[in-house]
Amino acid sequence: MTDDAVQMKPIWYFVGWVLMIIGGLVVAAGVYYYFFPVHLDIELRGMHISIWWGAILIVGGLLLTYFNRKPLPA
Repeated sequence: MTDDAVQMKPIWYFVGWVLMIIGGLVVAAGVYYYFFPVHLDIELRGMHISIWWGAILIVGGLLLTYFNRKPLPA
């Protein structure tokens, strides 16, 4: 194998990026609904679960991206 060969990153690196993007969208929707609430009769609406769930997705994506940032050994 030559030194000019392209080294590939593990799939989990890209899965981490996808989780961060989806988590960001979920947090953005949760913040929107925090300031412009929908008046539905939902229990535990005050917990703002979309903000929490989006934050969990972002943290999980950050962890996957951080720990899988090195290229795979050839």
